[in-house]
Amino acid sequence: MPHKTETMKDIQPAGRVSEIQEYYFSRKLREVARLNAEGRDIISLGIGGPDRMPSAEVIDTLCEEARKPGAHSYQPYVGIPELRRAMSRFYSCHYGVELNPDTEIQPLIGSKEGILHVSLAFLNPGDGVLVPNPGYPTYTSVSRLVGAEIFNYDLTEDGGWMPDFEALERLPLDRIKLMWINYPHMPTGTPASVGLFEKIVDFGRRHGIVIAHDNPYSFILNDKPLSLLQVDGARDVAIEMNSMSKSHNMAGWRVGMLASNPQFIQWVLKVKSNIDSGQFRPLMLAAVKGLDATDEWYAGLNETYARRRLIAERIMKALGCEFDPRQRGLFLWGRIPQGEASSETLADRVLYGSRVFITPGFIFGSNGDRYVRISLCATEEKLAEALKRIEETYKTV
Repeated sequence: MPHKTETMKDIQPAGRVSEIQEYYFSRKLREVARLNAEGRDIISLGIGGPDRMPSAEVIDTLCEEARKPGAHSYQPYVGIPELRRAMSRFYSCHYGVELNPDTEIQPLIGSKEGILHVSLAFLNPGDGVLVPNPGYPTYTSVSRLVGAEIFNYDLTEDGGWMPDFEALERLPLDRIKLMWINYPHMPTGTPASVGLFEKIVDFGRRHGIVIAHDNPYSFILNDKPLSLLQVDGARDVAIEMNSMSKSHNMAGWRVGMLASNPQFIQWVLKVKSNIDSGQFRPLMLAAVKGLDATDEWYAGLNETYARRRLIAERIMKALGCEFDPRQRGLFLWGRIPQGEASSETLADRVLYGSRVFITPGFIFGSNGDRYVRISLCATEEKLAEALKRIEETYKTV
């Protein structure tokens, strides 16, 4: 028998593990699951995971293609030509942006994956990266994982949730290599404008900063979808990621795309090809059908979200929160009452008192602490029940 020792040398994780925390929703959804197991019947208005189905044509294509011989083998790292051409058509049809499907598009296993690939392709340890506050938490966590130095830039309600370019010019821009932007903005729902995009492209070109635009919400309750690549000269410094998760009800499919100039695409591909493989061929062919969706598809999707949004607005009012009705996207963002201690305090009281899970804004950065977010990814019936519970709870407070 092997010799048994009394002690064992400690094993420690890589230093980068201590630089990040478990994703808030990963931790909180375990808590919600525990409450449900206790019979609490929690209504979740937290996560932006669409609850509706993709189109029937998408589902049928997946099933038909999956039955074909040879459908289950490895696929190209750059995606199949049919998918890249469909992504090119999508950009041409909806944004008026012409992209070469062979050199200016890279399919992704979801745009969240793209955040890691872009960061690995452009950031050395110690390089500066501009991250919005508030903003998608993954911009921060991935920047920490790659050892970048994070420079938060403030987005505030008084500033219209837009970058303060005078403040940006005062930063040590010679140390900054990459800037994350996201419009329509998550979590605030602020829509993009051509003027804003022109300023951002000019900023990136003058300072040699890569502008990475995360653009998954442009088709949700938004009658003017915009792409950063519509701006003259944007392709020289910009990368845009898009996704089928929100706009086509395909969150679990993990289909996204990255568009930029051929050199940037090659750098990203060099990283990506060493990390993952090509997607399932039937899935990619089904995604082609989704990308070719008609205007009627998007109109029907938005009719549903518009009805849900009306109930979400009533929930915000029941909580005493104020919101901007011009918001776009899959969420409603509201400022909490002055007397509330914090967004987390309010969210926890709603969770345990009304059995409704809403998202506290602090998870998106310090500028989000006085706000909460409600997802529209629940049926009208669930939203109406959540409203009823909250109204009943707050009547007794």
